[in-house]
Amino acid sequence: MSENSVFGRLFDVISARKKESPDNSYVARLMFKGTEKINSKIMEEAAEVTEAALDNDRSHLVYEICDLLFHTFVLAGSKDISLMDIEIELERRFGKSGLQEKAERKNNA
Repeated sequence: MSENSVFGRLFDVISARKKESPDNSYVARLMFKGTEKINSKIMEEAAEVTEAALDNDRSHLVYEICDLLFHTFVLAGSKDISLMDIEIELERRFGKSGLQEKAERKNNA
């Protein structure tokens, strides 16, 4: 994925916000409050995604998915996980069936 992609730009903004005051940035405020706060936002957004999926309102579902991705990316940024790290892991999994990937995880545990 290109650094100019919206995901790449979003990760850049999240990284920059990490250094800002929690008084001036929502991302900085979430990171300042810590992993538990970010996790609670992710769980809230995940619930909203599943609710929106039942509503047959495509635009609302897209909106909620974006909120979930955003907060997940904030968590990644707070843990120094880059978009490249995520892309590498997804690439590793690409072309494998989910059943195969899951079996490999069990065997390596």
